[in-house]
Parts: sequence; structure tokens; C-alpha cells
Amino acid sequence: MFDAKSLDSSARRIVAWVAAINLLGFLIELVVASIIGSAALFADAADFLEDFLINMLVVTALGWSVASRRKASYVLAGLILIPAVAAYGTAIWKMISGEPPEPLALSATAIIAMVLNLVSALLLMRLRKADTALLRGAWLAARNDVLANLLILAAGIVTIFWFSPWPDIAVGLVIGTINLFAAREVYEQARAENPELELEDDD
Repeated sequence: MFDAKSLDSSARRIVAWVAAINLLGFLIELVVASIIGSAALFADAADFLEDFLINMLVVTALGWSVASRRKASYVLAGLILIPAVAAYGTAIWKMISGEPPEPLALSATAIIAMVLNLVSALLLMRLRKADTALLRGAWLAARNDVLANLLILAAGIVTIFWFSPWPDIAVGLVIGTINLFAAREVYEQARAENPELELEDDD
């Protein structure tokens, strides 16, 4: 298992790069989602923003005490709920409007986002078994994003042959559900972390 002391320098560097990648992804998807009106891209853009905030939280809080990191992890779990709320909200909006997104733009943006998320996941791979909810949360966010991009790509392909808003709506709802489960996992791991371990590490 990793500990915070041995990971301070290398983990901060890795997570800072991942934060920058996620900020870029957020800006790209926000612009495209606004142009083509995609519930899935709006949800994924919010997901990129959530990941940026999560990784900035990790960079800031990694050197804190175990008790402080535990509190920060509760905040992290709340941040993961952001894209879930965005996904459900935009899905409802698309049900009302009934306008499908432009499928080629949807698919191309999903591929770009997937590349960004794969890079993030590869950078974070060595941290995925870290014994803190903060680093575990960063890894879960990157992993979930790759899965979400595959779903968005599939929705774009389906929309090419079936010009309907429902593939986009369905994927938006799935992305929201994925993030609900991720938030619960981070919250449960934060509760399991024991501040007394820090005292043992100092001995």
C-alpha cells in the first residue's frame, strides 16, 4: 500500500497534470455540448469539471493529516455528485425538447474526450491502490470517464442510424448513475479511514 508521505511529491505532480487535462476536456465538451445540444456531453463536461475540482482537492489535501484528508474526502464524494445532477437535469430537458444532437460531432467529441481520459487514467494508474480515499477517488473518476466516453461514442453511432434523442438521453442517465455509485464508494472509504493510523506512521 502507498502512504501519504511517500506519495507527496510524485502524486502531487501526477494529479496536477491530470487536473490540467480535465480542465481542457471541460472546456472542449462545454463548447460542443452548447452547439449541438447533447445531454450526454453536458453531463460529461460537468464530469470533467468535477474531475478538475477533485484533482485540485487532492493536490491541496495530500499533505494534510489523515483526519483532515478524511474530511476532504467527504467533500470529494459530494463533488462526484455534480455530474450526476447535471446528467439527470439535461436528460429531462432533452425529453421535453425532443431534439437529437448532431451524431458525428457527438462521436468525434467522445473520441477526443476518451483520449484525454485515457491519458489521465494511465497517469493515475500507479495511484489506484493508494490507501487514501482522495487518491482512490481520483483514480475512480478517471476510470469512470473512460467508460462514459465509450457510452457517448456508442450513442453517437446509434444516432447516425436512428435519429432520435433517446440514445443521448439514455447515456446521460447512465453517466449520472455511474457517478452516484462512485460517490458512495469514496464516501464509504473515507468513513473507513482511521485517523489513528497517522499516529502509528509517526512512531
